[in-house]
Amino acid sequence: MIQKFTIKNIATYNKTGVEFANLRKINFIYGSNGCGKTTISNFLAFSQNENFSDCELIWKDDMPLKTLVYNRQFREENFGKGNINGIFTLGHATKEELEIIEKKKKDLSVLTEEGKKQKGSLEKLNSNLKTAQETFRDKVWRQVYKKHEHNFKEAFRGYLYKQTFMDKLIEEYENNSSELIELKRLQELYKIIFASNVQSLPLLPVISDNDMDIIEQNEIWNKKIIGHADINIGNLIQRLNINDWVNEGRKYLQEDSLICPFCQKETITEEFKKQLQLYFDETFTADIQLVQTWGEKYMATSTELTSLLESISDKEKHNSASKLNKDLYDATLKTLSGQIAVNKEHINNKRKEPSRSISLVSTTEMQEKIKALVVVANQEISKHNQVVENLYAEKQKLITQIWKYVITEYQDNIKQYLEEEKKIKAGINSLEEKVRASRASYVALNNEIKRLTQNVTSVQHSIDEINRILQLYGFNNFQIVPSPGHENQYQIQREDGTLAENTLSEGEITFITFLYFMQLAKGGIDKESMMEDRVLVIDDPVCSLDSTVLFIVSSLIKEMIKQIKSGVGNIKQLIVLTHNVYFHKEVSFVDGRTPKNGNTYYWILRKADNITSVKGYEMENPIVSSYELLWKELKERDHNSGITIQNTMRRIIENYFKILGKFGDDELIQKFANPQEQEICRSLICWINDGSHCLPDDLYIEAPYDTIDKYFEVFRKIFEEMGHIAHYNMMMEEK
Repeated sequence: MIQKFTIKNIATYNKTGVEFANLRKINFIYGSNGCGKTTISNFLAFSQNENFSDCELIWKDDMPLKTLVYNRQFREENFGKGNINGIFTLGHATKEELEIIEKKKKDLSVLTEEGKKQKGSLEKLNSNLKTAQETFRDKVWRQVYKKHEHNFKEAFRGYLYKQTFMDKLIEEYENNSSELIELKRLQELYKIIFASNVQSLPLLPVISDNDMDIIEQNEIWNKKIIGHADINIGNLIQRLNINDWVNEGRKYLQEDSLICPFCQKETITEEFKKQLQLYFDETFTADIQLVQTWGEKYMATSTELTSLLESISDKEKHNSASKLNKDLYDATLKTLSGQIAVNKEHINNKRKEPSRSISLVSTTEMQEKIKALVVVANQEISKHNQVVENLYAEKQKLITQIWKYVITEYQDNIKQYLEEEKKIKAGINSLEEKVRASRASYVALNNEIKRLTQNVTSVQHSIDEINRILQLYGFNNFQIVPSPGHENQYQIQREDGTLAENTLSEGEITFITFLYFMQLAKGGIDKESMMEDRVLVIDDPVCSLDSTVLFIVSSLIKEMIKQIKSGVGNIKQLIVLTHNVYFHKEVSFVDGRTPKNGNTYYWILRKADNITSVKGYEMENPIVSSYELLWKELKERDHNSGITIQNTMRRIIENYFKILGKFGDDELIQKFANPQEQEICRSLICWINDGSHCLPDDLYIEAPYDTIDKYFEVFRKIFEEMGHIAHYNMMMEEK
């Protein structure tokens, strides 16, 4: 069935156009001449034509049906060439054969509906799958890609779209067996491998072992270096604790002079010189020399070491690719430098005052820490250089390791999605298998129906049926007969044997072409198309018909409507377009007991300023008779004035009882057995006559509603007493 169609940018339809939505099995479109009905029928007949490129036609369940359109073009195509194509119908079928075929067709319809349900379920599952995929795709993009985009964007190159990234993530989840590396290391490797100017790095200088620890641990620093105590002056020197002062003063004594370097008098004797020499003996001299030697060596070694370490610090400070832990290195170097400075000061003091006992700070721990930091840095540099030497392979390895990290981080979500996807796909596969089975059953059953109809089809039956209807309604001066020399071709012939096509009146040609169309709707030009489901579009079939034929045509269409509603036959949908009010009223009246039907939809086309618009009325028929309008006013009496209600009641009683029923006022009154009720009826008739023929007085205007309710009940009672309460209930839509 057609579910919806839109027409715009053609004829009287502007760029906005009109939309016919929610079409039902039966659809009535009323509109005056020139408002665009033929455009609609032409579009439904030739929707693929380029003239209708801006229009749209949507089929229910995306299942198009064959569309047969009756309009002026149909008449010209089928009755303007001399011969008429024969129509294959089930003309020679017995009742039993027809019942079998009809049962098979119903079974085919059941299969079709089942197929639609399966297709709907399949579409829903596919929609669920698509929703799940899109939801997961968006979450992956937001929670994985965006999270790691800053750190690993180049590693994701080639998968920078949501869908490709999701597909790659699932692929890696199922296949990646790389080693799992911590995030910090991955980031370090990424900076190396994906750097734009990646180069090999030089190793840091190796810090050699030195004797600083040996010097710092030497016992000479703790030893108090003093002279020989057994010498005469030794006791005095030590008692006065002037050992270092005397030793320092010896430097100023001259060999050939007796003058004291301190008092500048000749107080120095050879004996005194001898006593000093004996006091500062060889042991003292050796210890002094040892202090001097170790001190000089410590000064030179420590200076060389600190110079090397500071040069490393200065160089790495400006190296953005440095592998050295610069903060820890500089802190350790600062501590070491402080320790060396303290030791140097102690050594200098010892050298000045050998008698002093000192302790040097051990720098071994700090040196070892610095050496370890340099070793680690050089290890990292070696790894870096190894990566640089084999850049392509290392890049591929790193990319795989990065994917391994992100899938491990997100594995619970991936697992949950894949389980959901697997479940939905299993349902889809199961339904697809059922759909294939249903299609196979449909093809088999359809072929069987075609086989059954092969031997019971007839062209002559449809021609006989047309001629029968022509004769039945008084069209006796022409009929359809076989065309000589042309198989399954027919022509219109008069009683005297002459061809009648060119001499038929417009009403006659319209009627016969409509009968032909009705037969075509039941069958087909060939046997293969005879059983196809179809949609019928009938555009103004009563343009020039008299009232008798109007009722014939409407009767034929109404019979078809009943079959469509009950699901009998291969016509699945009907669209009727007309400008004739009487025809519309007649053809739309199928069952007076159920004026509203869920299978029916009404529209009215209007044209203003040469632009067509449409209004839908759903199940409410907008085309009604004046008599129905009177009852409608009563149903909506709460919105009408008392004067209008009086006149409406009078016209209903006059039309129904007086004109059609030939009843007078007295006869209506006498139907009431109770005298009191007779008076009420008489007062009602007087009231409605007075209200419809006279000017109301003030009292009448002030309080009409109590009066209306009172007499409305009497109005209903008249129909009840006259035995026509069913008519009242029908018109008032009461049970």
